[in-house]
Amino acid sequence: MNIENMTLEEIEARRAELTERSSAIMAESATCADVERLEALDTEATAIEEERKALAEREEAVNKAAEERAAQIADVINHGTESRHNISMEGNTMETRNTKEYIDAYAEYIKRGDDTECRALLSTNAATGGSVAVPELVEDIVRTAWEREGIIARVRKAYMQGNVKVGFERSADGAQIHAESATTPATEQNLVLGTVEIKPESIKKWISISDEVYDLRGEAFLRYVYDELVYHIAKKAADTLVGIIAGLPQTSSASAPAAAKVTAAPAVGTIAQAIAALSDEAANPVVIMNKATWGAFKSAAYAAQYGVDPFEGLDVLFNNSLPAYTAASSGDVYAIVGDLEVGALANFPNGEDIDLKFDDLSHAEYDLIRIIGRQYVGLGAVAPNAFTLIAKA
Repeated sequence: MNIENMTLEEIEARRAELTERSSAIMAESATCADVERLEALDTEATAIEEERKALAEREEAVNKAAEERAAQIADVINHGTESRHNISMEGNTMETRNTKEYIDAYAEYIKRGDDTECRALLSTNAATGGSVAVPELVEDIVRTAWEREGIIARVRKAYMQGNVKVGFERSADGAQIHAESATTPATEQNLVLGTVEIKPESIKKWISISDEVYDLRGEAFLRYVYDELVYHIAKKAADTLVGIIAGLPQTSSASAPAAAKVTAAPAVGTIAQAIAALSDEAANPVVIMNKATWGAFKSAAYAAQYGVDPFEGLDVLFNNSLPAYTAASSGDVYAIVGDLEVGALANFPNGEDIDLKFDDLSHAEYDLIRIIGRQYVGLGAVAPNAFTLIAKA
């Protein structure tokens, strides 16, 4: 009988059974066999007693931890401790969701999906229903990840449900001056519109963590998981958008705005040529290219032997999903110049937060837990001539 797998009630029952059997044997005339049976029963009874004590100590420890946790929650809700709602810290108000107790509770909610402690701590949102408040710690990690990804940080963002259709001007007559007292009316413009449909898609990244990492509490656990997942999701979003822009046609169609194309090698004047092809609306352009291509442009500037900026003062955003100039084939787009705020849109139907799912079964035999990060986002280019594509000759 494996007593390590027995409950405290089962151990107590087995202990009583052994005592009864020992008494029955002692009441009879003891033989050698009886003595051996008594010794075996005594050995088992001793082991059971030790396991009973150990189990009782474990249950006592668990109950004590639960009591302490309940006391902490009650302290936050009912008393004016340092972790209560509306604490003044260096002149700022620290909300309940930013306390250590709430961050610990939120980490457990993320792991197990049980929001009981979070709602108990948030007296303002304790009713069933509604979303659980996200600690600013998590918001900061997610926001920083999107900001570190310089391309997505410059793109206009929307938060509309479902597919989004964005109209753009394929062609139109410009405005006119109507002279005072002129008898001829201004000519009505001939406007032709196109429509970009932006369909959200799921971007996913998953990692496997050990039981030891899973057992981390509060901030340590949240930072480990979010730092591992969020930046990679933001990076994939940027790579996807760069691919969409690089594939734009040179003449606007009913479903895609045009982008000018310049065929030239990295040289002083190449970026200036690309800027010249942009529309007037693209007032704040940047350069997007592979880091190796950046080196080729700098080499061209050094070869000119005078002070010159080959990027014409524009910010350079690195994205290695574009091929390096030396590795590109003829006709490949290896750099992009354009205004991301005017020319692109990112739609987050469910907000910019990253959804997490835990899978503790697939790799259970390896003591590994799979964590899946998911972002639902739609990306698209929405304005004509907001970008110039630079291609290899």
